[in-house]
Amino acid sequence: MKLGPATLVDVFRRRSVPASQDPAASGLAAAEATQPKGYTPKKGAPTPKRREAEPALRRPVSAPQTRKEAYRAYRERRAREAGPRNKRQGGGPQGEDRHYRPQDHGPVRAYARDAVDARRSVSEFFLYFSLAVILLLFLPIPEFQVVVTYVVWPAMMVTIIAEGVYVARSVKRRARELFPDDPSVRGVGWYAAVRQLQVRRLRLPKPALKPGQPVPQPRR
Repeated sequence: MKLGPATLVDVFRRRSVPASQDPAASGLAAAEATQPKGYTPKKGAPTPKRREAEPALRRPVSAPQTRKEAYRAYRERRAREAGPRNKRQGGGPQGEDRHYRPQDHGPVRAYARDAVDARRSVSEFFLYFSLAVILLLFLPIPEFQVVVTYVVWPAMMVTIIAEGVYVARSVKRRARELFPDDPSVRGVGWYAAVRQLQVRRLRLPKPALKPGQPVPQPRR
């Protein structure tokens, strides 16, 4: 303790009060001591309730209301997806080709489609023939079932396979002559054979020629 006369510094200097003697500190410590374990002091703002917070997290979703709007949204999404792909390939196809699948693009595939569509084939009736065979097998005639199972069906399969091999080889040979430097010639034979198996009305892209029409000069 300092002895002697008091100075102005001693008069106006703030004296430190021990925590045990500070009423504010004592009151805060007593309040915290009475709270249960795990108590968290209150924040500056109240926590919003669940029913108040959920609407703020929800974002409006403009779902299509009609089939026309859904189809328009589908086409826009396809156009956005096809844009970067066509840009990487050096530009997308023009004209009607822009609506085709990637495997249908190019003059080689267009020639293969025309070559298949310009002729009438047995393979295009394969679906109808298969349904007819299945129905005929339900007839309660054992002899007829044997003929259909061991004669008619194998003959049809052999005819389809032979016709497919012939069309594939002829289309591929002609495509090599017309497009010697086009890499898409590879696989054009299989492309033509698969198209020939499809029903004419269900072929996509739709046939541009009718049976018996001459195949036009392909675009190079």
